[in-house]
Amino acid sequence: MKKTLMVAALTGVFATAAHAQSSVTLYGLIDAGITYTNNQKGHSNWQETSGSINGSRWGLRGAEDLGGGLKAIFTLENGFGINDGTLKQGSRMFGRQAFVGLASDQFGAVTLGRQYDSMVDYVAPLALTGTQYGGTQFAHPFDNDNLNNSFRVNNSVKFTSVNYAGFKFGALYGFSNQADGFANNRVYSAGASYSFAGFNFGAGYLQLNNSAGAISQGTINSSGAVALDNTFFATRQQTWGAGANYTLGPATFGLVYTQTNLQDLAGLGSGAGTQATFTGNPQGARFQNFEANARYALTPALSIAGSYTYTRTNVDATSQHFNQVNLQTDYALSKRTDVYLQAEYQVTNENAVLHPIINGLSGQSSTSNQVAVTAGLRHRF
Repeated sequence: MKKTLMVAALTGVFATAAHAQSSVTLYGLIDAGITYTNNQKGHSNWQETSGSINGSRWGLRGAEDLGGGLKAIFTLENGFGINDGTLKQGSRMFGRQAFVGLASDQFGAVTLGRQYDSMVDYVAPLALTGTQYGGTQFAHPFDNDNLNNSFRVNNSVKFTSVNYAGFKFGALYGFSNQADGFANNRVYSAGASYSFAGFNFGAGYLQLNNSAGAISQGTINSSGAVALDNTFFATRQQTWGAGANYTLGPATFGLVYTQTNLQDLAGLGSGAGTQATFTGNPQGARFQNFEANARYALTPALSIAGSYTYTRTNVDATSQHFNQVNLQTDYALSKRTDVYLQAEYQVTNENAVLHPIINGLSGQSSTSNQVAVTAGLRHRF
């Protein structure tokens, strides 16, 4: 009887301890390189670059077991420039991600904070810009569909389902936090993905309402869901897209389509890249992106990847197009450190309203084309 009581007591203690188990993980990634560009504002340029593929970051990720398949979770992720150590994402301390929530093994997770939208979660992994096989400089022009997560959503509540035999879905809502302007700078988004054997499919939708407040930047609700770091200043942005890829042995092939519609477009925000400007005064715009991509593992350490993107735009009642070809080769020195060489070529039609600017570079071309080549090093911890 005494042994039974002792076993029961110890079981209770260990169960309580198991329920109280918690963990905090420090992690990060540093991406630095040297980039040559043939034309930036009329001149060639050599520059040291940070985040040519993946933005440099460090973060804290934690979880506490609450019992019954429920746990508390959080992520705080900082973005920085390795060149000078400055903060990115508008000088925010945790500008890449900052959220806390509850996760259930049976249903999924509900989180609150500054988070990624559904285009980033479900469509971006199928485009090379959303992976380690291309990243920042492989983004569609101006990152117009946010697949390279140029901006995040503040004041957001987000649901992410568990994996139901390969099917996952989620949704997000970002509050304006403005008592007299509920729709002034709010965001909503939803998406889903399905994986079976080597096949992967994803689709997403994103809408920003009154993200610029009005044509004048002076009326933006800077405490809203997207605060001054968005790609476009427009009274409404609708972005949607879908993609699929198939893995066969060491090779993966993919197709992605996205479209962004903008109402009352005032100009480009900081998320579109430094020194990117319009030559006209557009009232609206549409971007359609068609991407074909592939990657191949030559050995466990050496890979090659490439993509072609055709972007059709209508800006200020003028149609134009972008063509961009991207190539990358990467060699892993270890599980945590790799070196890479990649190149991008972007060209527009003559007399285009928007000049070429490869995403992540510091200036537009003065001609109808721009070429960039980067040699870099990535380290993870």
